[in-house]
Amino acid sequence: MNESKIVVLITAPTVQAAQQIAQRLVEKRLAACVNILPAIQSIYRWEGKIQQETEILLLVKTSAGLFEDHLVPAVQEIHPYKVPEIIALPVLYGLPGYLEWNNQETR
Repeated sequence: MNESKIVVLITAPTVQAAQQIAQRLVEKRLAACVNILPAIQSIYRWEGKIQQETEILLLVKTSAGLFEDHLVPAVQEIHPYKVPEIIALPVLYGLPGYLEWNNQETR
């Protein structure tokens, strides 16, 4: 049976940090694929102040069962942020062949 798929959004401060996170997730088979989108603008409130930063966005394609116990700890272990953005969105539909490939590439 195919496990539910998710897309995980992770922001990072630099391309190097993003590449390190992506490499680790794919090597550990916690992600089938990670896209790195450079130079997004983030505006947010942190510690009572409005912040504006250029960040890197990672789009991580994986299985829902890996998120909480495996993917999140692997990211937190190497992520430079004290509280990194790590959120998951469900994949409702997808090309069957792509979803099967995702199943084969993640544990």
